[in-house]
Amino acid sequence: MFNKKTIKDFDFKDKKVLVRVDFNVPLKEGKVGDDTRITAALPTINYLMEQGAAAILCSHLGRPKGDPDPAYSMKPVADYLGKLVKFPVKFSSECVGPVAEQAAAEVKPGEILVLENTRFYPGETKNDPEMSRKLASMADVFVNDAFGSAHRAHASTVGVTDYLPAVAGFLLEKEIQFLDAAIEDPKRPFVAILGGAKVSDKIGVIKNLLSKADAVLIGGGMANTFFKAQGYPVGDSLVEDEALETAKELVKEGGVKLRLPVDLVLADKFDNDAATQVVEVGPVPEGWRILDIGPKTVENYSKAVSDAGTVVWNGPMGVFEMSNFAKGTFEVAQAIADSKAISIIGGGDSAAAIQESGLADKITHISTGGGASLEMLEGIQLPGLTALQDK
Repeated sequence: MFNKKTIKDFDFKDKKVLVRVDFNVPLKEGKVGDDTRITAALPTINYLMEQGAAAILCSHLGRPKGDPDPAYSMKPVADYLGKLVKFPVKFSSECVGPVAEQAAAEVKPGEILVLENTRFYPGETKNDPEMSRKLASMADVFVNDAFGSAHRAHASTVGVTDYLPAVAGFLLEKEIQFLDAAIEDPKRPFVAILGGAKVSDKIGVIKNLLSKADAVLIGGGMANTFFKAQGYPVGDSLVEDEALETAKELVKEGGVKLRLPVDLVLADKFDNDAATQVVEVGPVPEGWRILDIGPKTVENYSKAVSDAGTVVWNGPMGVFEMSNFAKGTFEVAQAIADSKAISIIGGGDSAAAIQESGLADKITHISTGGGASLEMLEGIQLPGLTALQDK
């Protein structure tokens, strides 16, 4: 149940609103490469404008080291936003400090001000009260619409809520509702598909989902660690030796719910032009590595998906960046798109695969936050959400 106040619970007329958005988008040669996260925030921004507010937007971009770095400036993002909205968009070369304060003092209702990258300041990731106070001093109310950063307790996501009334934007509310419903009250059968390279990143997720889902299907590099834990040599495949014991426990704990690939695509080198062979699960010869799930596994997983009521997918089934090892990922994506199930894609690489395969409009919900959706799937409370006012 979503029990936080949202922007519908507040009167924004003539108010200055600090909005934490997730504009952490890829930049190519100083231009926005993918605008998914920007367009996802538009309903909240447009609503605030229509309500007569002045919006002051802040976000991080990339991983600058707590100092200004022109490669990570928000300026190209502000320019891009200006083309998407019918309101004036201004830019401040500071996030906090005299330049930002001056710009915030001058921004009028019906105008948008974009502040410079929050991570140009070491206080952001330290959740420093001084930085939080400075950010908050520019506005009357705080709106968090950055689901992609809701799992981080930073100055611009959590700290500012000590100084301003704080409510959720439309995107944050929608993300939480979809993921929460899928985990707590799913239409059954509930099938979770987990891929990606590392088991260690997803131990908590697998454990939590084994207690909630009807089936947990494993693919990607992390399946290799399960194979090795069951005593199979995995050749030159990526494997996490430190996670072998955990993988053993999960196999025991998971019983029939935890399903692993039954066949694999092997390659003799990590290269799209490598020689390949499809083999049933068993010892992988030296000099070969597992790079994708095989056709029988695709068939099994597709069947599970077509019978499902709810499907949650996080992480690719193979090295989908290389076209010869992308088949498992794209065929599972196709099966999810064809299924009548409520489908939720947990951000990151899986969202990229869905966009790339042109199936995005057949998915119920594609999350804008990989890390945040993983923490929700693990059952962890998100600090950026907890900090908001209760209804």
